[in-house]
Amino acid sequence: MTPAPGRLRFEHAHVVSFEERFDDGRSTRSSIPRTSHAEYTPSSDRDPLGILEQQNAVRLEDLVPLRISRMLANPFAFYRGSAAIQAADLRTGVDTNAEIVICGDAHIANFGLFASPQRTMVFDLNDFDEASYGPWEWDLKRMVTSVVIAARHKGYSATDARGAAIASAVAYRDSLRSAMQLDALERFYLTATVSPGSSQFGKKSQKTLDATLRAAQNRTSARVVEKITELQPDGTRVIVENPPTLTHVDARREEEVAEAMRQYARTVQSQVALLLSQYEITDVARRVVGVGSVGTRCFILVLTGPRADPLVLQLKEATASVVQQFGRIPRHALPGVNPRELRSHEGGRVVSNQRILQAVSDPFLGYLNFSGYDFYVRQFRDRNVSFDIDALGREPFTDYVAACGALLARAHAQSPNAAFIAGYIGTSQTLVNAVVDWAFAYADQSLADFEALRAAVAAGRFMAAPAPA
Repeated sequence: MTPAPGRLRFEHAHVVSFEERFDDGRSTRSSIPRTSHAEYTPSSDRDPLGILEQQNAVRLEDLVPLRISRMLANPFAFYRGSAAIQAADLRTGVDTNAEIVICGDAHIANFGLFASPQRTMVFDLNDFDEASYGPWEWDLKRMVTSVVIAARHKGYSATDARGAAIASAVAYRDSLRSAMQLDALERFYLTATVSPGSSQFGKKSQKTLDATLRAAQNRTSARVVEKITELQPDGTRVIVENPPTLTHVDARREEEVAEAMRQYARTVQSQVALLLSQYEITDVARRVVGVGSVGTRCFILVLTGPRADPLVLQLKEATASVVQQFGRIPRHALPGVNPRELRSHEGGRVVSNQRILQAVSDPFLGYLNFSGYDFYVRQFRDRNVSFDIDALGREPFTDYVAACGALLARAHAQSPNAAFIAGYIGTSQTLVNAVVDWAFAYADQSLADFEALRAAVAAGRFMAAPAPA
């Protein structure tokens, strides 16, 4: 007997349709007006400097002053390093309770170019340390606020800054709407590949893209090995130290890393594990990374293959996501993902969510634990490069932030609640204008926090490393 159409779908489990989720989003406008997202009201117990101190307490003590110094470089650098502060502030704000897999730190400097496993160049999100299940609005507001702060840092007028912020939010709205016209499998395969002279942008923006693509070609394991190592008589290469950003570890730490790499090999796909079996670790060094990440444990490993071919991997400590720790959003299980990866291993959380949010990911992504700390692993310098935001002119900057908005939408479109978001946002400017208004208000708050940190350093509450000579 031929089963009736749709029998399995509804007899075994109800599948929430696109239309149901979309309509739920649209109907939510009545209880949570889109205009309410414009409101930023700081909580009475707000303590941004206390949050920084809480983070610093579990960082490498000798690197904390460098973290503070990098955050004080300018207001945009401070904002980059203050994801925890913003997560705490977003917790008390408006959201629709529609949770998805989010980046957790979707500011515009966390997008960039990198090579896919097929060696095409891809533009996408590139930082997932804070990735988690959480409110979609948090990513959107963090991104749009970063546009405002970056525009101010570049000296733009309020009108130009608002225009760029609107462009990023509109691109998110329109790209999410377009993505939801596709079925789930089609959305899964969406990829933003880029190539020289591809005419994807205006003339000025394309020129910037082409220059960045050329720079990416030089960022390979072979090039980085030439730059940071010296050739030894036995044909191996040893890292040249550059304290405090690059320093060797002791023999005990080398042994711990080598042992932990056996765990890592079990978290990558079989073809990558087989490839790794042909390489030996020939050097290990501690590396200082980023702005907000300074003080977390990070190592680079030089591996040497059978023809003295180099492979460089980075091990970076994965701590609890700020979405969970300071935003107080509980962890969620993800369908098909080993619960241990998300519930008890922060490295597994980063890797799992990165694979969800990126169109294509580094095949060397994996995770491990040693000395009581969780780490995730990725290839170091595989043609990855970020755009120089300071150097972008007005047209390229606006095109860039619009592209960031579109890519954030593609990432969010992978989660089932994306249809709810599309229904809630709609096609008007209502949500766009509200989020941009919020972003301007929060940019003012972030600037005040920046000044408060600067005053706290002057008063001796925080230590900042001296600027390089």
